[in-house]
Amino acid sequence: MFHDRQDAGRQLAAALSSFELLDPLVLGIPRGGIVPAAVIADALPAELDVVLAHKLRSPQQPELAFGAVGEDGHVSLNPHACEVVGVTKSYLERERQTQLDEIRRRQLLFRSGRPAAPITGRSVILTDDGIATGSTMFAAIEVIKGQRPHELIVAVPVAPPSTLRRLRQECDHVVCLFAPGHFMAVGQFYESFLPVEDQEVVGLLERHRTSAS
Repeated sequence: MFHDRQDAGRQLAAALSSFELLDPLVLGIPRGGIVPAAVIADALPAELDVVLAHKLRSPQQPELAFGAVGEDGHVSLNPHACEVVGVTKSYLERERQTQLDEIRRRQLLFRSGRPAAPITGRSVILTDDGIATGSTMFAAIEVIKGQRPHELIVAVPVAPPSTLRRLRQECDHVVCLFAPGHFMAVGQFYESFLPVEDQEVVGLLERHRTSAS
């Protein structure tokens, strides 16, 4: 159990302190992932940025993701996506475009017109406040790997064992503090799991940009 996202970030930072990192960059998946990412970036210290990926919503159950799309347009589908009722090629393309439009909006909001932090040749730590199916995380991984980092480390507070097994095949290192066998939702492992608003993300990123300049 974590008290809140800051507490999760502190525990992850402690677990990462023994890594030998090359020009480290911490990437948080907004909105919840930027809070532990900022804590980690402060502790290492490291540059902070977001990586943008959005869930693809099932036609009949919008809260159920069948995959995700990254800011590079790459689609990552869950293993059982073909079994989701109503997911046709035309639906997939419409939903992909809808989520890409939202990603473009967030690019302008979070980066204020600045380019994304460079990834090539760097130690990249990718984090979120937890992983369930992992669809958004896998889409984010594809975005990062396409830019040839020195190494990719996924660091998360909590994730189910089945998702961790898939993650270990896609990145160089996985740091996970808790891997419960019974997993319903990320929020069940936090005492406080309040929504993170866009302006909090903007504020954390701006603070790090200012302190680094």
